[in-house]
Amino acid sequence: MLSTKDSTQIQKEKKIIGALAEKVWDAKTQQYHGGQEWKFLNNFVEDFSVTTNGLGTPKHALKAAKEALNFCGHYPPGDQEPAKSDLAKWMAPAKLGLDWENVHSRMLLGNGASELIDLVTRVSPRGYWKPGPNRVQYKEYERSAIADKREVIPYSDPRPATLTCLVNPNNPTGSYMHIEELKKYIEETAVDNSVFMVDESMQIWHSNKFQLDSLISQSEWIENLYKTRKIAVYIMHSWTKIWSCTGIRLGSVLCPTAELASELKKLQVPWSVNVAALRFLEVVCSEEEEEYLNKTWELTPKWRASEIEKLRELEKSLTGESGNWKLDGEDFLSWIWIDFLDEVTAEDAAEKARQAGVPVRPGKNGYKEYTKVRIAVRSPEKVDILINAWKDLKRSQ
Repeated sequence: MLSTKDSTQIQKEKKIIGALAEKVWDAKTQQYHGGQEWKFLNNFVEDFSVTTNGLGTPKHALKAAKEALNFCGHYPPGDQEPAKSDLAKWMAPAKLGLDWENVHSRMLLGNGASELIDLVTRVSPRGYWKPGPNRVQYKEYERSAIADKREVIPYSDPRPATLTCLVNPNNPTGSYMHIEELKKYIEETAVDNSVFMVDESMQIWHSNKFQLDSLISQSEWIENLYKTRKIAVYIMHSWTKIWSCTGIRLGSVLCPTAELASELKKLQVPWSVNVAALRFLEVVCSEEEEEYLNKTWELTPKWRASEIEKLRELEKSLTGESGNWKLDGEDFLSWIWIDFLDEVTAEDAAEKARQAGVPVRPGKNGYKEYTKVRIAVRSPEKVDILINAWKDLKRSQ
């Protein structure tokens, strides 16, 4: 039976989530996530509540996924090939001096990153769970830890955690650790005989050589850390953001060693990645979608800069000043974390965006950041609709 405190919290969460999302989420058992309101909006235009690629789903891969459904009467390949090899080659290209076969031997594909997060959480040593060095980060890791009956402690808690989960770049705040800073943080904060999960899903936007600032390029360091201190670093990727394919669920994990990957595979549900997702992955990793990625790396920072400029103009028109609102995140990222410094404004921003058919991610839902919202980076014409919806935002009196 739920305690009075738990019941009160559930009621509060229900109010926070709002009528539309409440139709989808069970606040007693599930963690709030963006990307659900669009289906209830008769005037839907664009989803600003998710951090997917502003270019939309790549057309060649989408076509291939549709065609793969002609074979839905057959099981997916048990070894996830050739999609798994294609992804390993794309992630660790020889032209950057990386060893794709090593990456392949340590990789598992999953039904989104969520399946793999749950899997690694369940096999990790019992003990405390803590996040990376941010008060707020993507909540799926914490949800998984709580479901596994682990005690969650703040990142600043001095007690040693047997399982640490760091999101880099951090979602939603947009803070980012470059590779040497990240390695140093792991070496100094992780305790021996522990697991350290690092989510690099949004790091792909960094550049066309993202691997060189990623743990993907640090196979030797990861292996040595495990050999000498038994710190197991697992690298998580949700591929549904960069390729805007959240509906088909596609993720991967790179384990510290091939042996640990094999042990994890024993516990994974078979055929968790369906034929459409596997075929989609084959094509997005091919030359057919090379132009899509090049456009992503070219346009995203430009669109983001334009979006920030429009937000600053809006701020000045509403407040008479520009520069007080906090617009956080690295220049290459696919979203902006906005702090209006006003709960009334943040609440009104979410409501007016919804009414205009361009829903955003309220910071209060799940994150409990009541003055903030997260908005995706989108094409300028779509952003204009959002900005127009916000032209008369309310403010605290």
